[in-house]
Amino acid sequence: MSAEALVEETPVWLEINSSPAVTWMCTPDQLEELVVGWMRGEGYLEKLDDLIKLRPCATELGFWAEVAEERVKSVNANERKQVLASGCGAVPMYLAEPASVKPISRSVAPPEVETLRRLFKNIFQRGERYRDTGGIHAAALTDGTEILYHAEDIGRHNAVDKVIGASFLDERNIEALGMLVTGRISAELAYKAARSGLAYIATPSVPSTLAADIAKRAGMSLVGRAVSGSPQLHLARTGDNPV
Repeated sequence: MSAEALVEETPVWLEINSSPAVTWMCTPDQLEELVVGWMRGEGYLEKLDDLIKLRPCATELGFWAEVAEERVKSVNANERKQVLASGCGAVPMYLAEPASVKPISRSVAPPEVETLRRLFKNIFQRGERYRDTGGIHAAALTDGTEILYHAEDIGRHNAVDKVIGASFLDERNIEALGMLVTGRISAELAYKAARSGLAYIATPSVPSTLAADIAKRAGMSLVGRAVSGSPQLHLARTGDNPV
């Protein structure tokens, strides 16, 4: 019998303007990207200048963030309940106010089948933890030709936050880019992607019904079964080419 394959999982907390915001159960790398990506997806950050200061704790895995007060007020104006876990933050806001999903600014068709397969093969080749354990999720941002940002995490929401956070810290405009995820496309993932202006999400798995509803409101395409013989284009704006 071979040695056990284990995936590292640890809690990481975040306080925003001295108030507890979230605790992640996550893979402890690319943590600054995770924090920034989550704050972006939750509406605390619209531009990098909104993040006044981000300071890690010296004795445990956690961060103190100082965010522009007007952004905090904007988030609190939705009267949202305190977030206790990273995977269930934005969806209650969407359920309470579907109009919070805004149309994306640019519509771009997902890549063709062979290109999607090549891009996903690249993701799996990069995934050291995936190769070692099989018990990890990955996310990537792509321009339809190559992988621009890549992250792994035990939580699929965390992997998405990490790649969005990395691009946000680079001050890169990711509108019209696509996101590739190795797990199913949940409502939370669709909301984060739509908020960032991404044009499409593709997965070897499938989207959820609520994710499809969010994508429809945003005008964002979802591709399920992306590495199969017959990928499923769930939603696209009029004029997009089928996969």
